[in-house]
Amino acid sequence: MLQSAIAFSNQTQFLQGIAILVFYIIIAGTSKNGDSSIMDNPDEDRVSLQSNGANSGKKGKVGMFDSFRIKSIKQAVEKSPLPLRGRKSTSNDTEGSVPASSPPPASSGPSSPASPLRNDGGFFPNQEDNPGQAAPPCSLTRSNTAPSMSMLGDSLQRKGSKLRRSLRGIGKKKNGKKLEAPGDVSEDPRRSLERTEEKNEKTPEEIDELYILPELPESPLSVMEIHKLIDMEVLEEAHLNLLALRLELQKEQEAGVEDSSTKVAQKQKDLSLLYTDLRDKIHEIVRDSSTRPARNKGLLIPVARIIQEEEKRAGEPGGLPDSWVEAWKDAVCDGVQLKVNSVHLEQREQNKSWLAVHLGLLGNAIVEDLENVKKELRWSYPPTFKVFSTYVKSYHRVVGQHLKKLEEQTTELKDLYALLDWILNKYKSDRIMGSLTLQPDMTDESTDLQLESDFLKQLKDKYVCRVKEEMRTVVERIIVVENESVWSVRKKPEEEDNFFCSPFPMDIWTRVKGNTTISKQLCVDLEHKVIQTCLQELQHFPKRFEEEFRRHCAAIQPQPLWTEYHITYINSFMSLQDNMDGYHESCPQEVDGFRKEVKSLIVRLMQSLENQFKEDVTPFLRRMVTRKWLTNDDDFHQLQSRTQQLSQQCFHLKPPYTQEVASRLHHHVVKEYVGQLMKKSYSCKNRKHEKAAAKISKQMDALKDLFREMDSSQEWLYPVGEDLSNIIGLKNKADIKHHLKPLLEHYPDFSKKHLVAVLYFRGDVGGREHQLIVQRLTELKKRSSCNRKEVLFGDMLVTTNTNCLSSLPFSCLSRLLPDS
Repeated sequence: MLQSAIAFSNQTQFLQGIAILVFYIIIAGTSKNGDSSIMDNPDEDRVSLQSNGANSGKKGKVGMFDSFRIKSIKQAVEKSPLPLRGRKSTSNDTEGSVPASSPPPASSGPSSPASPLRNDGGFFPNQEDNPGQAAPPCSLTRSNTAPSMSMLGDSLQRKGSKLRRSLRGIGKKKNGKKLEAPGDVSEDPRRSLERTEEKNEKTPEEIDELYILPELPESPLSVMEIHKLIDMEVLEEAHLNLLALRLELQKEQEAGVEDSSTKVAQKQKDLSLLYTDLRDKIHEIVRDSSTRPARNKGLLIPVARIIQEEEKRAGEPGGLPDSWVEAWKDAVCDGVQLKVNSVHLEQREQNKSWLAVHLGLLGNAIVEDLENVKKELRWSYPPTFKVFSTYVKSYHRVVGQHLKKLEEQTTELKDLYALLDWILNKYKSDRIMGSLTLQPDMTDESTDLQLESDFLKQLKDKYVCRVKEEMRTVVERIIVVENESVWSVRKKPEEEDNFFCSPFPMDIWTRVKGNTTISKQLCVDLEHKVIQTCLQELQHFPKRFEEEFRRHCAAIQPQPLWTEYHITYINSFMSLQDNMDGYHESCPQEVDGFRKEVKSLIVRLMQSLENQFKEDVTPFLRRMVTRKWLTNDDDFHQLQSRTQQLSQQCFHLKPPYTQEVASRLHHHVVKEYVGQLMKKSYSCKNRKHEKAAAKISKQMDALKDLFREMDSSQEWLYPVGEDLSNIIGLKNKADIKHHLKPLLEHYPDFSKKHLVAVLYFRGDVGGREHQLIVQRLTELKKRSSCNRKEVLFGDMLVTTNTNCLSSLPFSCLSRLLPDS
């Protein structure tokens, strides 16, 4: 409460001081306006103040001036909206007029006059300041104010008038509502700013094409004076003097006065130098007009008139031979060049996106400058100058030259893409030349850059070449990563949908797809070239991958991991080929070439897989249908185990190669198993052929089940075990003739030599019944009409024994034969 009371007291004292200041301002205004009664009767204008010594016991009469002053102070205090000490402010105070006179209170002190204006160092002189003079009654007279002081008085008067109106307005009511002080009224600053801009924005007016040339001076200034005018950019006056100087030159040339040749030559030289200076100055002004807009209006209009006038006087003596309009266009172009060169360009080492950032800033600078030309510069020239069009064409030319320099510094693919995208797409888009802020002036203007004839082709070729280099780097890096993350650490392959796979097909496809997509955004023909380049580079990838794979993984052969790697890369290259087949329509030749390379690699991987299996099972197959085999199943169990292992591994191989591998290996196992019968390495005796037949049937059925699980397509091989075991297991040799027909129907390539080998395995070496069986086979083959294309027995080697040595095993017979 105490602090509020102190603040209230300070405000009250402040308003009282303001009221006093208003009073003096009113008096000053009255004095300046020249009240005739006061001027005519200066004595009546004085306010007499009685001294305390002479009339100490009487009330001093207060003059009209003091009465008006005191009354005004009281009214100002009473009308203040701030309450005084000990009373509340009333809102119903009305604005009243100050009476001409009112009896003021008597002076309270014996030593001070009644006027409150009397103070130390105040407006009126103190008696102590003039001790040698008697103290006359103080009076307020009109002062002879100096002009500057009078102006100060006017200013104070205006401020006082505003202050009085402000004080009177505080606390007034209108329609029963209290008005707010002006400072309390708040307004949205954005709306206020918009209204201010609308008020200040003026529709520019075009400069008229026609103009009136001012009168030429009768006597032109000296050369040095004209040069100084040009240097000071007083171009209009300098040009008029140049025209006057040219007129003198023409008159002297027409007069043909003697001794004038030297003078004329000197004047021609002076004119040439001055005109060169003038053109250089105009070039400088026009060049810098977009960067120094403050002086444009004052200089560009005279520049335009000078150019117009000089174009009219082209060919007259004393002027410059070339076109002023073309010189103006060159200056515009140089200004554009300065603008382009001023755009920030970082070093490649400082910012990886240096070019993209620079091109973005360049686009902004172009739009900003053309907006300035549209809004300001164009209105400083007549319409025939076509200012906006000239600046647009200058940007086309200058930016084209600038891009040529940037291309020389550009080596990376992302920077080449940024450059091509800016040229082909962004420069014409609504970001730059198609910007809405430049419309409708750009409607009739071209948006194409002015480039060298082969620049764009060279840039595209450079881009395609860089795509090829990066594609080569990508595939080489894939081989390195595969070695570091898989081969060297013997990592098991990853699985996807139960198939072994490697991530590199997706990596390659993603890179090719990315290059294709961004190239399509540039132009269609570039997309086609990029696809061609990627596929051509990929054609070398399968062989290169195979070389590195065999070099790094040869040590793990024949481990199961080696087989799993083969299956993984068969699947992976199949996936890669499927991805690349999507580009067959646009690049059929390149896709066919890549497909051929992938197919060759898959065939080689499959062949390696089969060869490894054959190598693994060959020792066990060679011991089939032998003496040991008849009593020991270990070799067959090994054969069965290796086949089952391969079957499990091929479960992770994608079709159709799963069935292809199973079919070929099925044929190989059956052929090698049955082929042991054809070698005549063992002959069953003492009725052992029945046991051998049962074992052959059982083992062939087991193999049949294995390859059926592997989805082998060689179903025609299934009956061979049963057909042979039926013949081998017959007790009566004569019944063999009746079991030959099913065998020939299933396998038309079964011949006489194969039958002899089977009979040898039974223990039937010769005799009449033997001959009848062979003869029956010959008859059946002649009557057979089966044209089966599959071959089983035709590829089997059959060992031929002589009669005397027919009972010897082939291994023993080979030792008796000569080495030749």
